[in-house]
Amino acid sequence: MKCDTCGGNLANKEVTYRIELDGRLIVVENVPARVSSQCGETYFSGPTVERIQKTAWDQQAPSRIIETAVFDFANT
Repeated sequence: MKCDTCGGNLANKEVTYRIELDGRLIVVENVPARVSSQCGETYFSGPTVERIQKTAWDQQAPSRIIETAVFDFANT
């Protein structure tokens, strides 16, 4: 399979997926994906996307909590 963006080869990898939901940053680690070796474009299967959405919306107890810095671009 080839990348739709650059035509590069896709490799199976585990990635970290980040999403902001209702002002909260949600991080899902070890997500299976196919990643372009050339441009880094990332593809997820339908079932993987459904599982990410379920994880984000169900508000289940996280594996761990992290602290992150937030910057306002207008003030930099």
